[in-house]
Amino acid sequence: MLRKSCSRLRSAFFPPWLSIYLLCTASLLSTEFKCAQGMQVTSTGPQNIHKAEGESVTLGCSYTPSPFDNGELDIEWSVVSPDTTQKDQMLISFTSGTRYIHGNHALTKGLSFAAPDPSMGDASISIALLSPAHIATYQCKVKKPPGVDMRKVSLVVMAKPSVPKCWVEGGELVGEAVSLHCKSAKGSTPLRYTWRRQSAGPIPAAATQNSATGELKIGNHSQSFTGFYLCEVNNAVGVEHCRINLKANKPPNRAAVIVSTIVGSLLLIFILLVFIGLLYWKLSNRHRFEKEFSNDIREDAPPPESRPVSHRTSRSTSQHPRAPYGQVGLTEVSSFNDGRTHSPSSNSHGHTPVNYTAVEYDSMYGHTV
Repeated sequence: MLRKSCSRLRSAFFPPWLSIYLLCTASLLSTEFKCAQGMQVTSTGPQNIHKAEGESVTLGCSYTPSPFDNGELDIEWSVVSPDTTQKDQMLISFTSGTRYIHGNHALTKGLSFAAPDPSMGDASISIALLSPAHIATYQCKVKKPPGVDMRKVSLVVMAKPSVPKCWVEGGELVGEAVSLHCKSAKGSTPLRYTWRRQSAGPIPAAATQNSATGELKIGNHSQSFTGFYLCEVNNAVGVEHCRINLKANKPPNRAAVIVSTIVGSLLLIFILLVFIGLLYWKLSNRHRFEKEFSNDIREDAPPPESRPVSHRTSRSTSQHPRAPYGQVGLTEVSSFNDGRTHSPSSNSHGHTPVNYTAVEYDSMYGHTV
C-alpha cells in the first residue's frame, strides 16, 4: 500500500518527459567534463625498467590532447630529485617545434626523442649506452593549455654477471666430504647461483646447495655423485655459467702411506747426514790447508845477516876453499889430493908446521862461524 502511494507521488511530481530531460542533461555534462580534463598521457609500458650496462632503452610517453587544448605544445623530460626540497633536473624539452638539451652532464649523453616529430603524440625518449649514472626516476610532462599530464618511469642500470669460476674442495675421495664452489667476480647484486647435473640424472637429494654463495655440499661422497655439473649465475639483466667434472677417487692405502712416510723420513735424515759430513770434511781440509800455508811462509822467510868472521878464519878459508877438516885434539890435519898424510911434527920441506883454529858449521844459518 505504501509503495503504491510513493509511486503515485513520484509520477505526479516527476513526469516521464522530465526524467528523460534530466538524463540527457547529465550525459552532456559528463561529456563536457571529460573534454575539460584535457591532455592525457596514455603510455601503458612498465614504470620500473631494469637494463644491463651498455645497452639502450626507450622510456615511453605517448599522449592524447583534448579538442579544447588549443595552446602551444610543450614537452619536458626531467630527473626527479629524491629530495623533495630540491628542484628536478631538466634533461630535454620540445617547444614550438624545437628540441632543447638542458645541462651538460652524464645523464644527457646519448639522450634523444624516440620519434622524429614529438608533436604527433609520441614524446618517448631513448638513451644509448646505459651506465650506472643513468639510474634515476624520469618524469615526462606534456602541456598544451589548458590541458597537462605527466608520467614517471624508474630506470635501474645493472651490470651483467661475469663468467663464474668453478672448483672442487675436498679431494674427491670416496667417503669424505666434498663441496663444489661457483663464484662470479663481477655483477650487480643480487646474484643467484644454481647447480644442476648434466649427466647421470639429477643431483642426489643428499647434496645441499646455497643459492647465495654458490656452494654445493656433499657430506659423504660416492660414485653416485660423479658426473658433469653446471653452475648458472644470474641477476635481473644477464646470466652466465661454468662447468666442472666431479670424480670419485678411492682413498689411498694407509699402510702404504705410513711406509712411504717412514722411508721418506729416513732418506731425508740420510741426506742430512751426508750433507753434514761433506761440510765437516770441507772445513777440515780448509783448516789443514791454512796451517800448511802458514808453515810455508815461515820457511821461506829470508835468513838474518851473517856475523863477522875473524881475519885468520877468513884467510884460511880463502886458501883452502875445498879442503875438509878433521879435528884431532887441538890441531887439524889437512888432507890433500895426493893421498899422503903429514904429521904435525915434521914437514917435507922443513917448514914450521901451521896450527889452524877449529872451524864450526852452523846448520841453522847455513855458513861457517
